[in-house]
Amino acid sequence: MSARAPSLLQLWTRLSSRYLPFADAASTELPLSRLMRLSLFQVSIGISVVLLNGTLNRVMIVELGVPSWLVATMVALPLVFAPLRVLIGFKSDHHRSVLGWRRVPYIWMGTLLQFGGLAIMPFALLLLSSGDAPGQVIAGRIGAALAFLLVGAGLHTTQTAGLSLATDIAPEHSRPRVVAFLYVMLMFGMMASALTFGGLLAEFSEMRLIQVIQGAAVTEMVLNVIALWKQEARDPSRTSAARERPRFGDSWRHFREAGGSLRVLVAVGLGTAGFTMQDILLEPYGAEILHLTVGETTALTALFAAGTLVGFGLSARRLGKGADPYRIAALGGLVGLFAFSCVIFSAPLESPNLFRLGAGLIGFSGGLFSVGMLLTA
Repeated sequence: MSARAPSLLQLWTRLSSRYLPFADAASTELPLSRLMRLSLFQVSIGISVVLLNGTLNRVMIVELGVPSWLVATMVALPLVFAPLRVLIGFKSDHHRSVLGWRRVPYIWMGTLLQFGGLAIMPFALLLLSSGDAPGQVIAGRIGAALAFLLVGAGLHTTQTAGLSLATDIAPEHSRPRVVAFLYVMLMFGMMASALTFGGLLAEFSEMRLIQVIQGAAVTEMVLNVIALWKQEARDPSRTSAARERPRFGDSWRHFREAGGSLRVLVAVGLGTAGFTMQDILLEPYGAEILHLTVGETTALTALFAAGTLVGFGLSARRLGKGADPYRIAALGGLVGLFAFSCVIFSAPLESPNLFRLGAGLIGFSGGLFSVGMLLTA
């Protein structure tokens, strides 16, 4: 019996290293347990994305009767901070702090911004749904816009600093796998939160929606605190005010001189815009045209995230065999044409299943495109 025990243990070790997803992303500096805990900030990001782009997008248009142009503007407000991620990352690289932290202050501030935005949101929705006087409607719209803006600012700040912290901790040889693992956890957070929101809002009511938003705010705060706890070592010499720091323009010029292609960045921007434009219309489309419930339209985000994960896996497999990243991205564009066609033709065919297939394929094609183009970038 004692002679068999080592062989069974060795078999389990071989199986775990081969079949556990991203087991090779762990290292001595960043064990798998620590990496899993750090990845919780991506789960919280996934909760915010589903809540803003999915659940609230549909509810504000269909149930609350807010004009779609106004909802589209509010959903787009978080994207105002997307170009500022470069500056956020640069600032966190050269942050001055007597405590010796570079990433922790930005992750914490981003967490507070998300919590503050979600704390304001229920009161804004109450005014939007029950306010009859013009002053109440205007106050509700301003409050909702402020809430979306705060959540967007916190989302981008937290994610940028969190990814930077992960690359700080991980050794150079495992950084690509660590970043890939964190994005998989983002998709997992989107899938889990979409299914949870869909179940909680199956019987929709305004009070239930407010409770879901409040629960999401508390959950995100707890997840980010757990993710952040004892992750970054203090190093006052690295954050000393006496240390010389480069200017942002110098860093950008260094990126260009090192081979950074502006055309690739433009292609990434245009492709990302094309694949994310559906965020505004997909769930209201399913509600108003195909008469899907709040739970059913929220579940579309889970299909989207599942398709993205499949796209990630296929592109990683093909790239591991030496495939051209540009061809992977082009394949994503072609599949995207078919995916959006499924969404378009689901209305005249009155087919919710074709609509769901299109939502999943949009995520799949977006995954192929993003991996191919971002790897090139």
